[in-house]
Amino acid sequence: MKTTPEHNKRIAEMTFAAVYPHYVTKVEKKGRTKEELLQVIEWLTGFSETDLQKMIDEKVTFKTFFEKANLNPNAELIKGVICGYRIEEIDNVLTKQVRYLDKLIDELAKGRKMEKILREK
Repeated sequence: MKTTPEHNKRIAEMTFAAVYPHYVTKVEKKGRTKEELLQVIEWLTGFSETDLQKMIDEKVTFKTFFEKANLNPNAELIKGVICGYRIEEIDNVLTKQVRYLDKLIDELAKGRKMEKILREK
């Protein structure tokens, strides 16, 4: 499934603050912790809990969020389908980065081992 310009624009303009509580709820409902969630986000983006709270307070968009991120070089190892899109086939860089985050959180919620989620050798 190809992303549309409208879809990409909607993702770029969505705020991290609007989505973050859903991430927390999703992982906690499946028996994982907020600390594990923070570890996954930090692995992908380089953001500490303090950094994340600042961006939540500032209501930054995903566009700004990922512009400020120091994306993990192993992020390209994140593959598969999330929200009906095959990550490897997404052309828009920002949309792909957001889907990386979605995929990691999905794996966390599904009980995958942390070393597998963090793409450790």
